[in-house]
Amino acid sequence: MEVGAVAAMRYVKDGIKAAKLVMEHTQHTLLVGEKASVFAISMGLPGPTNLSSAESFEKWAKWKQNDCQPNFRKNVFPANGCGPYHLSQAASPVLEGTCGYIRGEDVYGKWSGASSFSGVLEKNSNLIGRHNHDTISMAVIDKMGHIAVGTSTNGATFKVPGRVGDGPIAGSSAYADDEVGACGATGDGDIMMRFLPCYQVVESMRQGMEPKHAAANAISRIARKYPDFVGAVFALNRKGIHAGACHGWTFQYSIRNSSMVDVEVVTVVP
Repeated sequence: MEVGAVAAMRYVKDGIKAAKLVMEHTQHTLLVGEKASVFAISMGLPGPTNLSSAESFEKWAKWKQNDCQPNFRKNVFPANGCGPYHLSQAASPVLEGTCGYIRGEDVYGKWSGASSFSGVLEKNSNLIGRHNHDTISMAVIDKMGHIAVGTSTNGATFKVPGRVGDGPIAGSSAYADDEVGACGATGDGDIMMRFLPCYQVVESMRQGMEPKHAAANAISRIARKYPDFVGAVFALNRKGIHAGACHGWTFQYSIRNSSMVDVEVVTVVP
């Protein structure tokens, strides 16, 4: 039940070490943005460092040339451009009857309604897939039976600046309890974080579910509401029994214990 996390941190390469520093040297759980970078550097991590690469700059340049398409914005104007963005006239039922005007980059208006939803929801983006994000989640059980889990990611490609996904959210991308086990997750974090799937996995195992059933249950809860989402979880109980579940893609994870010469890759199908 010790937690440390950082989000929206720039100029420091090793986010997982920064998160560990938050856990071990502060009474906080989550530090964000510029001050998270300042904290990490003040605690001895290298920086500030230019984290851009020739490959990432080329990808960004091509994206700009393509009018910043695709991106994660919705109900904005211009829909097919690089901005500055303003509210679309057809933005949302919430904005029906709104009186407002736009001047430069400022938006003025008055909220005048409410919206609700139920049943199956559409996925908010088609930008999440196995080839365009770099989440790594790892769980470890030591000789004493202590369990640790961590997740690190650069986030979704072409995300809106300032976006925080599920990576630093306890219970979403990772969760662990020495008495029960651990879980790690990857995929469409903007959807998955709404369900805290790793918390759900660990709590299901606490109630007696085997890892394979706990993982499948957590994924199915998301799929019932968002049938087009892409994501996966792995579950590991305190005895070392493990399993995975996925939706929208074929998922692989690796395991190794003290009796194994090399890692074993486990393939999980939807």
